Amino acid sequence: RYHYDSQHRLVHYTRTQYAEPLVESRYLYDPLGRRVAKRVWRRERDLTGWMSLSRKPQVTWYGWDGDRLTTIQNDRTRIQTIYQPGSFTPLIRVETATGELAKTQRRSLADALQQSGGEDGGSVVFPPVLVQMLDRLESEILADRVSEESRRWLASCGLTVEQMQNQMDPVYTPARKIHLYHCDHRGLPLALISTEGATAWCAEYDEWGNLLNEENPHQLQQLIRLPGQQYDEESGLYYNRHRYYDPLQGRYITQDPIGLKGGWNLYGYQLNPISDIDPLGLSMWEDAKSGACTNGLCGTLSAMIGPDKFDSIDSTAYDALNKINSQSICEDKEFAGLICKDNSGRYFSTAPNRGERKGSYPFNSPCPNGTEKVSAYHTHGADSHGEYWDEIFSGKDEKIVKSKDNNIKSFYLGTPSGNFKAIDNHGKEITNRKGLPNVCRVHGNM
Repeated sequence: RYHYDSQHRLVHYTRTQYAEPLVESRYLYDPLGRRVAKRVWRRERDLTGWMSLSRKPQVTWYGWDGDRLTTIQNDRTRIQTIYQPGSFTPLIRVETATGELAKTQRRSLADALQQSGGEDGGSVVFPPVLVQMLDRLESEILADRVSEESRRWLASCGLTVEQMQNQMDPVYTPARKIHLYHCDHRGLPLALISTEGATAWCAEYDEWGNLLNEENPHQLQQLIRLPGQQYDEESGLYYNRHRYYDPLQGRYITQDPIGLKGGWNLYGYQLNPISDIDPLGLSMWEDAKSGACTNGLCGTLSAMIGPDKFDSIDSTAYDALNKINSQSICEDKEFAGLICKDNSGRYFSTAPNRGERKGSYPFNSPCPNGTEKVSAYHTHGADSHGEYWDEIFSGKDEKIVKSKDNNIKSFYLGTPSGNFKAIDNHGKEITNRKGLPNVCRVHGNM
């Protein structure tokens, strides 16, 4: 049985057999909607011999880096995950026993000196400025990079770095188990490799993420499934950031957080799980709307709610500028965006972002993941009244298109007189024709 809060988040789960409870769990979320803790009670035999739910729950805490789950900790162990940069694909697993973590507790240098700094060997309270200076000194000593400023300060006090180092509590390095993830093309973990190069854990899954076979001789807890998913043993569900996914059904059991705005099926998952992933539990609607997907139901939906697509960069840029040039003239502000290429070779533009009267930046409207950035477009607003000539590319425009860091093939411009222009990444003009709106029109009215 599933119980939800007013924001449609799973907060309570119970499973019974013959009207007797087998397991019960409760879930806690932070203000951003990320799950930060869970408590699980399991059926066990009590002191009287009766079977009932445990009186003390097993508590698990979760730590996050943005939308990526990085830490899982209970009373026995802490598991940390390092991901590939900018990705939900796990790279390294670090496990530390809770007992080892307790040994890492130590006093700061300031605390150590305050506890024994009195004339009679008793405690003393330092002013905040001195505590701050000692904290900085301690961090420099630990990094083995003591600054000249700190050395001069110590010398003025008749002290040396070595003397202060002897006052510091020793740093304990806990024993850790470190493994490297081996994942498939989607980011689903298939094996954990030890530092000795041995396979410590491996598994097989079907296309929907169901575990088919597992070899786990070292009893490692490997709960990561498809990118963004965390296996809950008590329910069999996969926590997927904004929703819960049931791999047996290949669908979410939690409705889309944006309701029918996300499509007709409130519980739909990616319909091509062999190639598509959904790290946040939101992808199909967002991918369709952004133009990123081209196949399956997502591609069909994208044709209805996504951006218009074209066979050439030129046509795409003209369409984008034709839609925004009038508004740019009305507001006397520049607008800019990018031209993207999807995996089928067709082009579309990102939504224009509003710049300043004499400046815009197309990269504030990035191409969605899974597509290629190929070009950019922008407008020049209304006439500048002599400030500079709006009918040509500015020096700043040329720097944008020529920059290797920006990596675009061309840059398009819509001018106040209705000219449609383009230069390549060498600054050479490749397009120059009329046809864009050249007057201020709002909703098609003068």
